[in-house]
Amino acid sequence: MQPPDTSALLRQYAENNSDEAFAALVRRHINLVYSVALRQVGNPHQAEDITQAVFIILAKKATSLRPDKALSSWLFQATRLTANNFVRSEIRRQRREQEAYMQSNLNQPGDESWPSIAPLLDAAVAGLGDKDQRAILLRYYEGKNLSEVGAALGASEDAAKKRLHRAVKKLRGFFIKRGVVLPAAALIAAMAANSVQAAPARLTNTVIAMAVAKGAAASGSTLTLIQGALKIMAWTKIKTAVVVGVGVLLAAGTATVTVREIEQHWTYPWQDMVSANDLALKALDTTPPQVTIVRSKFGVDQTPPRFLDDLGSPDRWRFIFAHATPDEMVRAAYLDYTTHIDSDFPFLVVSPPDMPGGYYDCIANLPGGSREALQQLVRKKFGLVGKYEMRDLDMLLLEVDRSAAPGLKPVTAPPPNPRPPSRISNGIVYYQNRSLSELAAILERRLEFPVEDQTGLAGHYDFDVPTQYGGPSVPGKTGASPQRIERARQWLHNELGLKLVPNRQPHEVFVIEKVK
Repeated sequence: MQPPDTSALLRQYAENNSDEAFAALVRRHINLVYSVALRQVGNPHQAEDITQAVFIILAKKATSLRPDKALSSWLFQATRLTANNFVRSEIRRQRREQEAYMQSNLNQPGDESWPSIAPLLDAAVAGLGDKDQRAILLRYYEGKNLSEVGAALGASEDAAKKRLHRAVKKLRGFFIKRGVVLPAAALIAAMAANSVQAAPARLTNTVIAMAVAKGAAASGSTLTLIQGALKIMAWTKIKTAVVVGVGVLLAAGTATVTVREIEQHWTYPWQDMVSANDLALKALDTTPPQVTIVRSKFGVDQTPPRFLDDLGSPDRWRFIFAHATPDEMVRAAYLDYTTHIDSDFPFLVVSPPDMPGGYYDCIANLPGGSREALQQLVRKKFGLVGKYEMRDLDMLLLEVDRSAAPGLKPVTAPPPNPRPPSRISNGIVYYQNRSLSELAAILERRLEFPVEDQTGLAGHYDFDVPTQYGGPSVPGKTGASPQRIERARQWLHNELGLKLVPNRQPHEVFVIEKVK
């Protein structure tokens, strides 16, 4: 006797409340749900909680689902939604940091491509059209053969093969845009071998018991997951209706709700992470590789981190940014960390008079090429490009005033790699193993006025710079006051035996231009 198909089991449960039918549904799909949840959160225990929540939601909503629709697609989307909501809530409460998307013990021996694919796979599949997505889920998540895929899609085996070929091509395009380049055969092999991990044996019985009871005995954390997911599911339906309504209102010329207002309800998990300060660097490691610029989720009265950089090495230029202007975005995209100390933005900027406005959040964390990819995105989104030029400017020359000053401490050892970061304590910034040309760059940022090293002193030094020469008193304005320069002169003379001499000569500036 042939076992009943999924739609028949769903109908039996919805109409007759058949525990046996629901148990069969769980056994048939639990590995799919568990695997998607595990890729999203990277923690087996959290993935189990999410799996329980998804099947309890299924039990609650079974009567409203159409049996003729693909249950695997519904479970896939419900799992991603529940997992994403879980990650977002965990970040906001800051109870624990999100772990890596895939643990090394999940990788198949000899398969080196899967760790790069795993964090991106479900987002890539979610971006496919309905039929392409269903074909991928049937073939690689449920392990159906081509004949079964074709039958489920109402098409021939040959048509199913062609659709899968097109869907895989789209997935490859998604990965390539995010810096993961691999042949179609390698992608197919990786999906076939790794897309579904076996759920723990004990989890099946636990899920069945919890779900048929509609979550009556579920833990508080699981109930929280269920409630959050159900709210988002309801909002998703409302959002769809509102968007349709907007189209009608626009046609009538009486729109009162805009798409921008709708989008303000939705944020990315990494936006919550950067707002948490201590999790910002973690976001670079746990967020699927991408280069993304979105409208800022922060209000003008909030002060989230503006820039947080994780260089590591020149080929891993990565950063995360919150509440930044287009001006700051283009400066970030063209930042040359090999010549600019501590990777700070250039403040000597020549901008076009009609710069775009607004505030944006941004992440760039590709395995390689993030800087170039961000430049392309800034050009496309804002129509801006940047470059460094030499221009004649009024400036200050840093020169030797007297030797053997107490604050200039020579370092005999070569500078370490990576260079130790600066640290701040009690109003002093402590720098180690820095050249005097780097000190000139520090002063340039502190004074907001061009400073050039003319000391002729080689080697590296340790020096302690007061923070009182920091940023402008009026946000958005630059330029040193005479009082600030005079305080800097006194400190340089007393502590470092150096002086600042006014001059005019060529100096580097950063030029922002509109795309022609």
